[in-house]
Amino acid sequence: MTRFLALFALILALALPARAQDLATLVSDRLEITGDTALIADGNVEVFFKGRKLTASRIVYDQATGRLEIIGPITLTEASGKIMILASQAELDADLNEGILTSAKMVLNQQLTIAAERIMRTGNGRTTLETVAASSCKVCKEHPIPLWEIRARKVTHDEAQQELTFDHAQMRLAGVPIFYIPRLRMPDPTKDRATGFLMPSVRSTSELGTGIKIPYFIALGRSADLTLTPYITTKGSQTVDLRYRRVFANGTIEMNGAISRDSLVPGSTRGYLFVDAAFKLPLNFGLTVKGQTVTDPAYLLDYGIDTADRLDSRIEASRTRRNEHISARIISFQTLRDSEDNTTIPSIISDLTFHRRFSLGFLGGEGGLRFQTHNHVRTSSSPLDGADSDTIADGRDLARISARIDWRRSIFLPGGIEGVVLGEATADAYRISEDAVFNGKTTRSHGSVGVELRWPWVKATDSGVTHVIEPVAQFIWSPSNFETLPNEDSVLVEFDEGGLFQLDRFPGSDAVERGPRANVGISWTRYDPNGWTLGVVLGRVYRNADLGQFGPGSGLAGQQSDWLAALSLDTGDGLGLTARAVFDQDLALTKGEARLSLVRPKTSLSGSIIWAVADPTENRPDPTQEFALDAQRKFGPNWVGKLSGRYDFAADAGTVAGLGVEYMNECVRFGVSLSRRFTSSTSVTPTTDFALSLDLIGFGSGASGGPARTCRQ
Repeated sequence: MTRFLALFALILALALPARAQDLATLVSDRLEITGDTALIADGNVEVFFKGRKLTASRIVYDQATGRLEIIGPITLTEASGKIMILASQAELDADLNEGILTSAKMVLNQQLTIAAERIMRTGNGRTTLETVAASSCKVCKEHPIPLWEIRARKVTHDEAQQELTFDHAQMRLAGVPIFYIPRLRMPDPTKDRATGFLMPSVRSTSELGTGIKIPYFIALGRSADLTLTPYITTKGSQTVDLRYRRVFANGTIEMNGAISRDSLVPGSTRGYLFVDAAFKLPLNFGLTVKGQTVTDPAYLLDYGIDTADRLDSRIEASRTRRNEHISARIISFQTLRDSEDNTTIPSIISDLTFHRRFSLGFLGGEGGLRFQTHNHVRTSSSPLDGADSDTIADGRDLARISARIDWRRSIFLPGGIEGVVLGEATADAYRISEDAVFNGKTTRSHGSVGVELRWPWVKATDSGVTHVIEPVAQFIWSPSNFETLPNEDSVLVEFDEGGLFQLDRFPGSDAVERGPRANVGISWTRYDPNGWTLGVVLGRVYRNADLGQFGPGSGLAGQQSDWLAALSLDTGDGLGLTARAVFDQDLALTKGEARLSLVRPKTSLSGSIIWAVADPTENRPDPTQEFALDAQRKFGPNWVGKLSGRYDFAADAGTVAGLGVEYMNECVRFGVSLSRRFTSSTSVTPTTDFALSLDLIGFGSGASGGPARTCRQ
């Protein structure tokens, strides 16, 4: 008999006339009614009722008893789709709510499988499973023992509370019993957040010894949670880590911190606190809050929290539109460097910026207006430069108001040449206090005008390759008056392809580039139809006179700057390279850097090298020559190896090195890592760090599963 559809409540309408609106749908190969009360559906049976779906090979319904006898294989899927029961046979009521299933399995959220001799369903949303083995690991003939499982006499699943309760539970790893718990309660995989313990992790360092972290997660309603993590080590360290998160209607906040007592700083309570928050404000403004503080310079490194050597706390409100940017911020710095003193660095900084772009009507082109205020204070009150000998008065406080207007207009000339007229003018008012050299109020005005000529040449070959060569010459005039203001925000100057044709290469407002000059350069870009691109830039700056405004490490010092050469490569298949070098007439390298990135299905790699000569004006008394590497390689579908390191060529010694291995499949994530920090100072010593972590997928660990093991047919 062909399959047919009984759209009228052919089974359940007889049993539930008072709820005839709750109709069932039945699909089967054959349907038979025997006597007055029995209905038999046979062959590829499917029943749909109140969102549930039941499939079986045979169903017998007896109206007199209101029961269903079901012959398997049976699959019962709940309306949520997150709970599925498999069984060989069953006896259920007409609502599919109550009854007994034998030789059954319950699958939760397609992760955790609970196999049982018998499953008993009750109408109150509770399901009891007897003689249970629970695991999220795939089992095959060639590996019939799961990597981990929980055996129990009985498991109770509360669907409303999304909880599992194990009676007489035994944890097994690779079939070996590890520990026994008389009663174990935990959230099921369908629950996103639940109060309880998370998976522990092990960390061992040469300074703190071996310790274990046991996180305890506390759900504080639907929009907040708190995680407390005790951490106790063999060398006497006692720590409690905390993480608090909360979501608001217009933003989020997260706080991370810790309190410690250890033998590294005997008799002292150590700790840190980091706060990050972001909120949406009216008029499309955004508010960000960032707070960072620590009790001592070595704490973050000792406990593997962060490698920062300066802490940056700030509150900022900003809005960015197509032609406008507005921001107001207050910043506080805390230095962890041995060479710096918190009393002599700017401790509180406040900025206000308004920047607007607009068209200039009959003048043509585009103009800009920027208004900015800046204030910073130091806690020291000394007007002289102290023991740090940084040429800055220890107590210097500064306030500045700046205004800048600029204009740029392009004109196309014969022969495909693009001519650009550009200029800008700035005005600054300063108030400086607690400085024996610069104390008082002063003003400054400055302007620059220039012309720029670009002549792009384009050639397309028969193979589809496109070449673009563009020579550029820029002629700038600005006054050569001597600078009489302190420079604190424009010390580090980058000479790169992005700043080769700028009116002012100083990054801040304290210094301005002075004197007539010519910026010249040429670029070549090759576009390949196979998707890869190669670009090369070469340029230099010529000055009317050397005004001594740049340091030797910038590459811009002298009447003629060093040569700038830059290269970029993007193959379109995951390989990218950027490199730039600044070298003098004798081809001696002043500054150079290169970055390589490779992203492939099995391999990812990023490496960088930096080379810079010593320059006291940039607070770099020694040369910088470093190489850094971070690599990851997949070995098969489940194994990942990781390697990282940093080497200081100037010191001829390694800085940090790390090695790690991770295994991940459908039911477990296991990781082990070893790292070594070689650097030392008055605050920290070289440290070796070993970490071990294990996540069991399927019990609310938050970890996502990896590729499942394959079974031979």
